[in-house]
Amino acid sequence: MKHHFEGTARFTGGYESHGTLETQNLTTDISIPASMGGVEIGTNPDEMLLGAATTCFIISLSVLFERNRMPLTDLKVESKATVDQSKGVLTYESIDYIVTIQTDAPDSKHSLLRRFVRKAEESCMITRALQGNVAVNITDIHINPS
Repeated sequence: MKHHFEGTARFTGGYESHGTLETQNLTTDISIPASMGGVEIGTNPDEMLLGAATTCFIISLSVLFERNRMPLTDLKVESKATVDQSKGVLTYESIDYIVTIQTDAPDSKHSLLRRFVRKAEESCMITRALQGNVAVNITDIHINPS
């Protein structure tokens, strides 16, 4: 089964301008970030890619926990993207995740939870689409931090 998604973007100029992006469930202003010489109105492609990867990962992980009947009381993924600008060329280099899991699962299941985190990252369709172009890393996994 194929799923189709549609969007419309409008933009009125270069670095000093901004535009809009509309999809079925999202309407947002867009522009070039100030750090790259833009006006920073709304979001930008770099944040959108980071958001797409992060939401895909956290949803994949929560579904994996649910399918394996792992009790989950809270799940948080902090993400950070690195974009390099060298010789006038922008390159999206990496996305790094810190995962925090609150669970009632016994300590004996914590190694399994860590494996689920790695599996969810590997199975996320956005991560797979980025493969070979953007490094995606899990830098830390916290289970039931105090």
